[in-house]
Amino acid sequence: MVLLAKNYKSKELLSLREIAKRELISFDFLEKIVSQLEKAKLVKGKKGAGGGYILAKSPQKITAKDIVEVLEDTMPVNCALCGKKAKCASKNVWVKVDLAIAKALKSVTLAKLIK
Repeated sequence: MVLLAKNYKSKELLSLREIAKRELISFDFLEKIVSQLEKAKLVKGKKGAGGGYILAKSPQKITAKDIVEVLEDTMPVNCALCGKKAKCASKNVWVKVDLAIAKALKSVTLAKLIK
C-alpha cells in the first residue's frame, strides 16, 4: 500500500509482479492481499496488458485502520461472551486497549507514511 501511495500522483498502474519484486513479497501472497484490498475498494485493478493496480482513493483518505480491518482478523473484546461480564476486573482495561489501538491506527494515513 505504501508503494501504491508513493505512486498515486503519477496515476501509473503497478503490476503485481513489479510490486512483489520491489517490496520483496511473494507474488502468490501479494495476489491474495490485493484481492482483499480490491474487494474493500481500497485499490483498483485493471487486467491484461498494461494492467496493474492503483489506490482507489487518495493516500490522505486511507488509514492504517482501513487496511488492518481488511487484512487482519481483528475483533474487539466482547465481554458479552464472558460469564463474568458483570464482575470482570479486567474488562475496562481491554476496552481501553481496543479504543487506543483503533485511535492510533486511524490517525495514520498512507500520506503520512510516505512523507
